Amino acid sequence: MKSCGVYKEKILQFGEGNFLRGFTDWMINDINEKDEYEGSIVLCQPIGNFPQICEMINAQKGKYHLAMRGIENGEVIEKVVQITSISRCINAYEHFEELMKIARSEDLEVVISNTTEAGIVYHEGDQLLDKPPHSFPAKITVLLYERYKAFDGALDKGLLFLPVELIDNNGTELKKVVIRYATEWHLEESFIQWIECANKFTNTLVDRIVTGFPKDEIEYFEEKLGYRDQLIVTSEIFNLWVIEGKKEWAEILPIHKGQGNVIWTDDVTPYKKQKVSILNGGHTGTVLAAYLAGYDIVLDFMKDNTFKKYLNQLLFKEVIPTLTLPQEELKQFAYDVCNRFANPYIKHSLLDISLNSCAKFNTRCLPTLLEYVRKMNTLPPTIVFALAAFIKFYQCEQVDDKFIGRRKDGMTYEVRDEQEVLKFFEEVWKAQHVKEVVEKVLSNKEFWGGEDLTNITGLVDMTTQYLKDLEEKDVTDVILTILN
Repeated sequence: MKSCGVYKEKILQFGEGNFLRGFTDWMINDINEKDEYEGSIVLCQPIGNFPQICEMINAQKGKYHLAMRGIENGEVIEKVVQITSISRCINAYEHFEELMKIARSEDLEVVISNTTEAGIVYHEGDQLLDKPPHSFPAKITVLLYERYKAFDGALDKGLLFLPVELIDNNGTELKKVVIRYATEWHLEESFIQWIECANKFTNTLVDRIVTGFPKDEIEYFEEKLGYRDQLIVTSEIFNLWVIEGKKEWAEILPIHKGQGNVIWTDDVTPYKKQKVSILNGGHTGTVLAAYLAGYDIVLDFMKDNTFKKYLNQLLFKEVIPTLTLPQEELKQFAYDVCNRFANPYIKHSLLDISLNSCAKFNTRCLPTLLEYVRKMNTLPPTIVFALAAFIKFYQCEQVDDKFIGRRKDGMTYEVRDEQEVLKFFEEVWKAQHVKEVVEKVLSNKEFWGGEDLTNITGLVDMTTQYLKDLEEKDVTDVILTILN
């Protein structure tokens, strides 16, 4: 294997943060090591803040370690690998001309980006002659125009775009905003056609928890490595990158030939539903009940056999039957999710996950409930119980500028959500009867995408019974009654 310094700079990556260094850059490092690829990555910091990050990366010549930790094949493991796939880091504001030089490079083939959910947006006022313009899509428009001119619009000089920003249709949205800038800047129609025909914009879905720099364990890693790595990143073992695009594009960056769990597909939608329903729905469907039961982090409730059985029933018996991917694939993903929840290296606060649970339940759990009823013509008891636990968790009163709930052990907690949501629940819980509380919550169409959930046969009664049980009994005792 060649050293990274010998590889051509084939990849331009907008974003130098922990996630990309613990996910995409690891995958590229792996295929370099396997001699499936010979390319290095130029990192570009897309914002002007924190220039010291670039300086630290360059001081270490792009090298750092990734510590992947979690459960694999029933065993707790830790894998520490050195990442050498990065050649250097530049800042778009301090090194704009260098960015343009990269745009003109014969070697450049791929652009990867993670500019946060707010990154792929139109920003009024950006101009072609800005060095650089403010928004990420405007920077890409400038970069592509420079490349278009340098190669006289050659169709084989287009780029493969792999955005990982957490928005729907991220590649499609990026392309749309780039074309909007090109049109507003009155650039040649032939350039706009070149954007369309020569460049490859993919939609992607990514999944890995990257916990970042292990500041509380730095002495442990210093002893393990023999020196202090200022850029070490920690992550879980699990990884998934789903890329929507033509299968032949995969050969441009063959990360599917390495250790990474990479899926090229013509439709990312079923994989998004899998993630939202199983991973995110597993969180939202479990954590509120677990907090009410006295647990504070995910790892703790995963040590409780009752909650482990509850999660299994939720995922395998109620969520998976509503999804369209092959059953074995779904079951493996759910199995991986259970292992991820039980990862002893990740301390995930239940109260942090509880943020904005009203909207989360609507997007993560309600579609499963509705599809289960449609397919099975009966109610899914675990999800209905999760709905009751959500309503119970939101039993709160305003104290100064916060809304406070109280669990059975006397611990108070802040319920965090939109102000109008919290005021609604504070008022609703003044009702005389639990059934009245349930009816008002389930009939609030603003919560449920315009649906009145009281129209679902039996839902009010089942939710009311579970909520009454939660008022009177321990959470785990109630859960035991619904396990089968």
